Amino acid sequence: MSAEKPDMHPKSEPVSNAEKEPENWTTGDERMTGAQASYLKTLCEEAGQPEAYDTELTKAEASQRIDEMQAATGRGR
Repeated sequence: MSAEKPDMHPKSEPVSNAEKEPENWTTGDERMTGAQASYLKTLCEEAGQPEAYDTELTKAEASQRIDEMQAATGRGR
């Protein structure tokens, strides 16, 4: 069997398909989830930046903001 698997379905390789940039998410333009909102609010408060919390963020935007706030708080390392 060769290293390349051209006949394989993309979802049959979960590791290679597991991480996408938020802007490439199929559902990235939907409103953020409740879990994202709760975690983001906590992170913004811990970072001393409550103004960074925005209830109107999309899933993709919330993910990016979470990454930023994790960096600011030292969480997620």
